Amino acid sequence: MNLKNKWPEYYKKDVISHYCPGCGHGIAHRLVSEVLEDLDIGGKAVLVNPAGCAVLAYLYFDFDVLESAHGRGTAMATGIKRANPDLFVISYQGDGDLAAIGTAETIHSANRGENITVIFINNAVYGMTGGQMAPTTLLGQKTTTSVAGRNPAFEGYPLHITDLLATLPGVVYAERTALDGPAGIVKTKKAITNAFQSQIDGLGYSIIEILSPCPTNWKKSPVDSFKWIKEEMTKEFPVGVLTDKRKKYKEEKIAV
Repeated sequence: MNLKNKWPEYYKKDVISHYCPGCGHGIAHRLVSEVLEDLDIGGKAVLVNPAGCAVLAYLYFDFDVLESAHGRGTAMATGIKRANPDLFVISYQGDGDLAAIGTAETIHSANRGENITVIFINNAVYGMTGGQMAPTTLLGQKTTTSVAGRNPAFEGYPLHITDLLATLPGVVYAERTALDGPAGIVKTKKAITNAFQSQIDGLGYSIIEILSPCPTNWKKSPVDSFKWIKEEMTKEFPVGVLTDKRKKYKEEKIAV
């Protein structure tokens, strides 16, 4: 049989998912696995696991995965990469992990231009702990800790952490994509490929923010969750490339 879409080499088979129906983590996991195979770097890849819903991501990846303390993903990834520069290092984090408790580690690793890649899953809530308000929760969005909807006068505004990172000279590539349907998934894979290639080329820090559905905590069906990303979430967090210094940094590297 000529399979059009074979099972990724670095994504484990026959493992029952612990994720809720319609969750975007499973899609993101598969895309990461596919790109590792496409670029032939899975054999030297190390992924740093987050706290939160993806705390058990090591169950699904068939390559080296290490667990970090909550928010410390990029700090741990930095240590791995500096001690073993030939390894390909990924920090996989959610919005609470990366943009709340891990804000300091996130900003300073990016500002130093660490040659690591961050996969940032933004579902606008704390998914595992009960659907509380996250730094990325939209204005007016109801959560278990913003029951009347996020009010900027009380809870402040959604944090556009990837936009902030994109302004730093150490960040060579930053893009925001959305798991809002087949076209968005294809674009997300291309973005991950660009970010991974940036690390392979030794250019510096790269990050892909992925707007991802959380049907359980959004109180929506999987189909309606896809629609909500496309119709509401992308208004606050527009998709697209936020910075791309790859050509410039490649030229500078060659000149040196």
